Formats: sequence, C-alpha cells, structure tokens
Amino acid sequence: MNAIELLDIISTGETSTVQFKETLPHKDSVAQEIVAMSNSLGGVILIGIKDVTGEPTGLSAKQIEEYDRVISQIADNIRPIVYIHTEVVKIDVDNSRRNILVIRIQEGINKPYKTAKGEIYVKQGSNKRLLTDNPEIMRLFQNSGNLLVDEMEVYGTNMDDINKEAFANYFKRDFGLTYEEKGLTLEEALKAKRVLRNGQLSLAGLLFFGNDPQSVKPAFTIKAASIVGNDIAGTLYRSKPADFRGTIPQLFNEAMFFLKANLKYLQGDQGFNSIGRLEVSEVALVELVQKALVHRDYFRNSPIRLLIFDNRVEIISPGKLPNSLTVEDIKYGNPIIRNNQLVSFGLRTMPFSGLGSGIKRAIAEQPDIELINDTGGDQFIVKIPRPVTD
Repeated sequence: MNAIELLDIISTGETSTVQFKETLPHKDSVAQEIVAMSNSLGGVILIGIKDVTGEPTGLSAKQIEEYDRVISQIADNIRPIVYIHTEVVKIDVDNSRRNILVIRIQEGINKPYKTAKGEIYVKQGSNKRLLTDNPEIMRLFQNSGNLLVDEMEVYGTNMDDINKEAFANYFKRDFGLTYEEKGLTLEEALKAKRVLRNGQLSLAGLLFFGNDPQSVKPAFTIKAASIVGNDIAGTLYRSKPADFRGTIPQLFNEAMFFLKANLKYLQGDQGFNSIGRLEVSEVALVELVQKALVHRDYFRNSPIRLLIFDNRVEIISPGKLPNSLTVEDIKYGNPIIRNNQLVSFGLRTMPFSGLGSGIKRAIAEQPDIELINDTGGDQFIVKIPRPVTD
C-alpha cells in the first residue's frame, strides 16, 4: 500500500472493513477485532490514526517494533490459525512524516474464528458483535464449507415421515431401475441416497420426500400475495392465498400456478385468436423460483416471499449470497453451491440443471431483471418489472 492509497482509505472513515487506532489497544480488543474481520469480509486496522477524527498522529520506530511483535503473538493465539500481514506506510502531514502501521486481515476460509477465550465475533458496521446464538454460529461453519445444513439430521423424524412413492419415483429416474430391482430394501435405498441418517431424515430428504415437511419445519413455506399498488406496506390485495405447503417440487408447482394465475397474458403482435403471452418471461420465472427454493439459506427460519405489485414481481429468498459470491458472479454462471444435496435431488425431480446457468438463462429471457444481494437484511431479492399496459 502506498501513501496515496492509505490517505484515500483514511478519508472514507471507519467502516466494517477499516478500523482506526491511535495506539495499540489492549490485547483482548485487538484479538476480538482480528476475529471479527476474519469471520466477516476481512479488512485493515490502521494504528497511528485517531479513532473519531481520522487524524494521522503516527508512531515512533520503537512503537512499531513493539506493536508488530505483540500483534504476532495475538494472532498466534487465535483459532483456527489466521494469517495477517503488517506493513508501515509513511505519509506527509503538516510538513512532517508520520508512520502508520497497517494490519491486513483476510476474510477467513475456515470460519468461525475464535479468540483465545473461545469468543466468536463478527463485524456489524464499524463495530464488532459477540456471537452467542447457535444458528448464527452454525451459519459461519456453513460459509466455510464445514457444515452443510441440507445434510443435517432433522430431530424427531424417521422412515414413517417419507412419501415412499415420491422417493421410489426419484430413485428410478436416477438409476433407471427401482430400488427393489437394485436388490435394496427401502431403508437401504434411503441410506444410499443420504435421505436417512442415523434413523432420522436429512433436511434435504424431508424437504424433497417428506409426507408433510411443514409439520416439522413450519417456516419453510412460500408466502404469496398480489398487492394493489407498488408499496410492500400496502393494505389492499387482489389475491393472498394460504401459505404454500409441501415438498420443494410441490412448492415450485404452487408458486408457478400462483404467478401464472395472477399475471396478465398479452396479445402483443399476435392475432386475436392466439393465446396471449405471459407478460414476463415464464422461462425466467421457472429459473428464479427454483433458485429461491434450492439455494436459499435454510439456517434462516423464515419463508420465501412471492409478491406481485402493479409494476413488478419480487421473489425474496432468506439469506444473502454465500461466502464471497457476488451478483456479478452469478450473472456469469460462477456459482457456489450452498445446498449440495438439494441440488442433487432437484436434478431428478424438477426442471433444474444445477449447472449455474439458470440466472444467465433468466437474464437472457428477461434482461431487465434486477438482482439485489441485501447483506443488511440477510436476504436475496429478485425484481422483475412488469410492462406498462393500459
């Protein structure tokens, strides 16, 4: 980092990835900040800068030597191991040179990181927050690939919760033979496909082949409404059915039926006797609804929302994009799969490719789609404009 780059960072003030310290804080505070950045998006700590004003006060050579040694000791006590990089950048302030110690912390790939006391912190704006909530901690494991929520066992379930016909149909599509023809019992087949683990259903197994998934996971539904106007806070609606229930393929079918029943069919350049075309791309809707169901964050105990406004359709999925994935990444077909088992089951039960091309295909069919990775709200929003009609 050169002086110009450093001055540019200082001018923007403290953020979730930039922290100012005039001198080295207490060891515990430094450890907490390194852990928080490692568990979030990474960042830099600048020592020799006043916290509130951003005024560069600088450090002496003796301070830099001592601070660098202490910071290395602190980093050595964080688990799992974190790798930090320190450097000294000199900047000119009021005709004098000021030494600023720059500590770079990368976003970790083995989350969650903990202090020597076992504390887990994350960044929240320019502050840090101690995590004590189990689901949040589990999501950090998920982000690092150390925990797959869709493969976790669902407490209290067993083979009796399986829709045997649905699973048998899936198995035959997958192998070209029934599980009996493969010489397996139902229990052996369920275990082979990781639907049954330790006598309990996996979450993926429940969501794809369960008799009544919402009796166990009531929040994993779709809430749908066709709202009068363009405000989500509106109190008038044209259609507001009961929450959709069932397996993921059933939820997909319910969602598509709702969309096609509540959107308009336009004549366009067709003759009077032709069947109208859906006002937004049906291909795009198919892709986007599937993505919402298969790729949502199932650590979040909340439903998918499907909203039709006068000027747009919104599909709101729980959970922001995983890890460092960006909207641009998914636009160009560079996915990071959050729910591997759900993707695997979806390939044989839905019009789903699982190749990361769904968003590309949706945008090709409907170029004005807006994709929003709402990190603050921890959700992913798709907005599809409706055409202006008389």
